[in-house]
Amino acid sequence: MAKEMTWRKAIEKVLSEASGALDYKDIAEKIRSDGLRSSLGATPTSTVSAYLTTAINDEGKDCPFQRIGRGLYIWKEKAGITRPTVVGKEASEEKEEDEDDQYDIISSFGMFWRRDAIDWVSKPKILGMQQIGADPVDFHKQIGIYLLYDVREVIYVGRATDRALGRRLYEHTLDRFSSRWDRFSWFGLLPVSEIGTLGTMPSSYEAIKIIPAIEAIMIEALEPRQNRKRGDDLSAVEYIQKEDPEIQKKRVKQTMEAALNKL
Repeated sequence: MAKEMTWRKAIEKVLSEASGALDYKDIAEKIRSDGLRSSLGATPTSTVSAYLTTAINDEGKDCPFQRIGRGLYIWKEKAGITRPTVVGKEASEEKEEDEDDQYDIISSFGMFWRRDAIDWVSKPKILGMQQIGADPVDFHKQIGIYLLYDVREVIYVGRATDRALGRRLYEHTLDRFSSRWDRFSWFGLLPVSEIGTLGTMPSSYEAIKIIPAIEAIMIEALEPRQNRKRGDDLSAVEYIQKEDPEIQKKRVKQTMEAALNKL
């Protein structure tokens, strides 16, 4: 059995074989699709971003790849880059800090998740993946805000604070909204670790970070026609829904019972 590549080797292989610059999210997806790593953890996109940033900071001009734009990286030798772009030290550090801090408030979110993909017990599993093949994360203890939809129409906006996301959504399967929603979106504040656990929320946030976060939520949630960009490029922390395995088990059980009843 072939030994699995390290993250660094996998990143280098993808970038060195690419025809041009790649976004770090695309690098993470390419690592998965090419089978360079079978173990991706819960946050492969964030892991790739961290490796790229650390390598450039630690190795400087000796690093084989270079950042050429926000989230964009290129293999220097293939691009004919013999020396790094001259950028003032303060500007470079400021840019690095901006990129690292852009998700300090909104750590994760999911859009238009299906109600019927969740087994609605009192502590339901709200499962999501950062990309196909990544380890699932259970967001039932996440805190933040959420929206309920009837098809695509928002019928309710709520917050999950003292009662976390899973509990709040469960309550809406029993209250006056129980028959009125079939999908939901959510925006979480608790950070997600590489092993898929939720961390703790900072006691305070810088005011300058709150405004972009609010703007990003509104753009994602409302999808205004005149906003051509996504909310502050929140795609890096978007999670896709994973159906609770209990749902499939119940389907199989129902199918078997139906078959037995016909005998």
